Amino acid sequence: MTADLNDSAARQPMGLCALKYNEEFLVADAMGDIAGDGDGLFLNDTRQLSRFTLEIGGVMPSLLSSGVSQDNVFFTANVTNRPLPQLGDSVTPEGVIHIERARFLWEGRMYERLTLTHYGQRRVPAPLNFRFGADFADIFEVRGHSRPARGRQLPPSIEHDSVILGYEGLDGVLRKSVLAFSQPPDRLAQDAADFTLLVAQRDRLSLYLEVGTDRAPRPSRERFRSAAAKARQAMRCKRRRGTSVHCPRGPFQTWLDKSRADLALLTTDMATGPYPFAGIPWFSTPFGRDAIVTAMQLLWLDPSLARGVLEFLAASQAQTTSAFDDAAPGKILHETRAGEMAALGEVPFRRYYGAVDTTPLFVVLAGAYARRTGDLGLIDRLWNALEAAMRWIEGPGDSNGDGFVDYARANETGLVNQGWKDSLDSVFHADGSMAEPPIALVEVQGYVYAALQAMAWLVERRGEQECAKQLRERARKLRAAVEKRFWMPDAKFYAIALDGSGNACRVRASNAGHLLYTRLPSAHRAAWVTEQLLSAAFNNGWGIRTLAQDQPRFNPMSYHNGSVWPHDTALCAAGMAEYGQRRAAAQLLSELFGAAMYFGTRLPELYCGFGRRTGEPPIGYPVACLPQAWSSGATFMLLQACLGINIDGTNRLMRIDRPELPAEVDRLELHKVAVGDLSVDLAFERTGARVTATPLGAVPHSMEILVRA
Repeated sequence: MTADLNDSAARQPMGLCALKYNEEFLVADAMGDIAGDGDGLFLNDTRQLSRFTLEIGGVMPSLLSSGVSQDNVFFTANVTNRPLPQLGDSVTPEGVIHIERARFLWEGRMYERLTLTHYGQRRVPAPLNFRFGADFADIFEVRGHSRPARGRQLPPSIEHDSVILGYEGLDGVLRKSVLAFSQPPDRLAQDAADFTLLVAQRDRLSLYLEVGTDRAPRPSRERFRSAAAKARQAMRCKRRRGTSVHCPRGPFQTWLDKSRADLALLTTDMATGPYPFAGIPWFSTPFGRDAIVTAMQLLWLDPSLARGVLEFLAASQAQTTSAFDDAAPGKILHETRAGEMAALGEVPFRRYYGAVDTTPLFVVLAGAYARRTGDLGLIDRLWNALEAAMRWIEGPGDSNGDGFVDYARANETGLVNQGWKDSLDSVFHADGSMAEPPIALVEVQGYVYAALQAMAWLVERRGEQECAKQLRERARKLRAAVEKRFWMPDAKFYAIALDGSGNACRVRASNAGHLLYTRLPSAHRAAWVTEQLLSAAFNNGWGIRTLAQDQPRFNPMSYHNGSVWPHDTALCAAGMAEYGQRRAAAQLLSELFGAAMYFGTRLPELYCGFGRRTGEPPIGYPVACLPQAWSSGATFMLLQACLGINIDGTNRLMRIDRPELPAEVDRLELHKVAVGDLSVDLAFERTGARVTATPLGAVPHSMEILVRA
């Protein structure tokens, strides 16, 4: 079988389609086929289907169109036949059989419906051929990790309308995939199912199939429709959480809706509450840093996400010391995995704590949540976890006692770099040489500064005034130390890090923008940093590069040394807005919106840092996750930075400081903004050079809205 341009397009990385429900996700090409290295149906970090393709008469059909529904529930592909081999006296020309392939996930099962419609002049056979397989590969195997040994592939069990594929892992777990059809195939084997359906002119036939881990009643129209209705209802409930954002219908509203839908798709309802999994395909699992940042991005719209993140991370906080897990009492989780390799310790990610920033960010999120909602009851329940986190920050987190939180992996299996830029070559000196651990990242000191301030506010609410005073004094000293040790007067910028010898890594990277977000820098230094982040050295027209283009190791095609990450740009923009630079935030929001329009109205994990050229799209990063939670959340963090909204739930107070709107929008409405136990609707509208903020309807008498124009 030869591939044409149509087939090649179906296999482009940015053309892959993703579905997810809770711990299960699926990645397939635009045809709906699972046929590539990273494709598959995955459950708990194990690939349950590694091959699943459809042919008509032994030939790949022609793709007419395909895509995922706006709510992210359904994948639908429309295909048609190529010329079919002669069967008896029947000749079927190209393009007379239309097949709609509809698919969704629900409660551990993949549901699929094929609907055939015949537009030819005579009754013909429609030979459908499914090819399938299940390698039960661990997600890390799929990503390229080799294993010294694997478990045992079990002999397939074939019945008249179903096949059971099985694998017994080295961890002793039996994993199964059951493929079942709504009618018995004409031929069913361990890797294939063939049907010959006779279709008359304008006939419309449907075939149903399901893939799950156990047997179920035979697939049928009724089962498909019932599960589909439940899947759509569940997604609607997720998307309706919190405040809704509306502007006149158009591309910007489409982007807002898609970003919210992607966040709903990635959010899994766990026992501790909603939790955003990081991204599909490689990071569809709980990550600490990603979830905290995503929760911060959505906090002004939907505090329930922050609550779920805090509850889960507190429940999984490290209690003991483990070099293999990079764990120490009080540390907050970096990543957890449920696959065979993690269970066996072949990778250290069953519960892995090798992140230097999640612990202070956990405290920052708790403080921000309490201010936003006034919910001090949750803080009381988390108090032991918060105190343990602070003990780690002020103790083992500073391994060399220099006053800065740092990292060095405790075992050679752990991550070398443990900030958000965790690739091997992301922290280095001005001559390009790698920094030696323990490494103190500049933005992490900002997170610690913000954690001290948050904890001071929280203990004050608990009546511990002296403790609050001490925490603020520690924050003041840390601020002075950062300004002294990290500031580069000649560059008017902050060094990315200090190495294990205390030497500054004199490199200009976007990390300094995160420092702005914590409000640690003085106003005049923040202005210098902002100016450079907006300059061509950093800003490529589609967002802020992770590394200035005149720095050593700059590579716009790299993972962390010159690419653009939407969440990184959003944090930088939010930092600028903290110092009053709302127009800068609006500019960056417009740039990310422009990029999203080229990526199917959604922002990928990252894209290349090449400069913007008129009429040309941004250049994609080939293996970027799409969707990615904190890229979707970047939309809303940037919007808040533009609007200047700050909500004090305890005092039922909303402050709106000099709002701006991006150039693409002249009016924007927020519906059901929670302020404590009350809510209000708001409209922002451009009037000449100003943006006004006006309540829609009456403001509750016990709520106060302060607007600074």
